[in-house]
Amino acid sequence: MEERILKVLWNKSGSGSISPRISLPMSWIKDMGLSQEKREVNIKYDKEKKQIIIEK
Repeated sequence: MEERILKVLWNKSGSGSISPRISLPMSWIKDMGLSQEKREVNIKYDKEKKQIIIEK
């Protein structure tokens, strides 16, 4: 399992609302078989473990 420490980016819209974003390494995206055409993923959040799981 590969592990990296990433930073959460905070984007502010013109109306003032704030959205968090995380950029994933391209090597992970390619390994999952994702592309601009195939971009759908399933995301799960485990409240107890404070863990996010991303699956193709």
